[in-house]
Amino acid sequence: MINAKKMDMAFKRYRNNFINGIKFEDVKKEYDECKSEVTEIVEIDDVQRDHILLINLSSIFSYYLSQWKQDVLHNGRNHLGGLKNMHKVVFYQCMGQKLYTTRYPGMRLRYSLREVVVTLVHFAMYGWEKEENLLFDFIANHFGGHLMNANEGNRHVWFLLELYLQYKNKTILGTNKKLYLAVKESFMQNGQRCGSIPDDLDIYDEVLEGWSTGDLVEIERLITKMSTYHSALASEIGQLGEFGDFRYGFYPFEILFLIHVRRKFGLSVPARSDHLLMNNPEANMLFADRETYPEWDSVLQMIDQFYCKNYPDYISNQYGDLFQ
Repeated sequence: MINAKKMDMAFKRYRNNFINGIKFEDVKKEYDECKSEVTEIVEIDDVQRDHILLINLSSIFSYYLSQWKQDVLHNGRNHLGGLKNMHKVVFYQCMGQKLYTTRYPGMRLRYSLREVVVTLVHFAMYGWEKEENLLFDFIANHFGGHLMNANEGNRHVWFLLELYLQYKNKTILGTNKKLYLAVKESFMQNGQRCGSIPDDLDIYDEVLEGWSTGDLVEIERLITKMSTYHSALASEIGQLGEFGDFRYGFYPFEILFLIHVRRKFGLSVPARSDHLLMNNPEANMLFADRETYPEWDSVLQMIDQFYCKNYPDYISNQYGDLFQ
């Protein structure tokens, strides 16, 4: 049983982190400094230091993370612009990183499998099919290599990826069932690091077995168990753990994606529960069937245009206009 008072206090800490803790004006100042640095590199076409552009994408991400929290948690608005731009930045972090594999083969990644999978499923929920397919190809083509570290310990990440594969009828390592076990076995055989990959997915194993059930009572039961699992971890906000972070701690995106997939298959979904997790402002954001793309961030656009100009193999040169 989840301690309701503890949950409420944890949510208040989560909310206040981006209001009284990490102040938007401070993040905006860092963003403006990033803009000045990017502008300088772009204006003199400094290809010797252009890896700084890739590093600065993190500041753009942080800016839109704070904007999303301000809009939804502080101002109570159903504004998805900040969230969309966060995921757009992750996409370009992946595509930009590819440009440096020869020049800086050991360059530290600014993204994790978690961030990329969360972005992938949101692209699916937004209806951004072209960008979704490109991002999936990036994951599949680089899975387990330097560009896509898959030694992932978060159970919900494996759940999301496997549910996505079943939803889209795709595979990684030739499977879309018990993917985490297949990956672990493959990595062990190849001498790759796999110690963080779990041996089971807890509640998510059960959900993956029954997510397509036509029994509304059964899917309600599974979602309740998912909510309880997520809430228990989110109640420890600020601690190391699966949902202990301030970025997504109380945002039940794994449940929202499950509901999205069921709707796409014409399966019934339960009414909103009275659970705190499913009734906080982030859980109640509304997604259209086909979300509009956000306006281009000026700094991200400068970076994209710079790479397009200087790197023939860059994503925009291969596939044309994106996010339009």
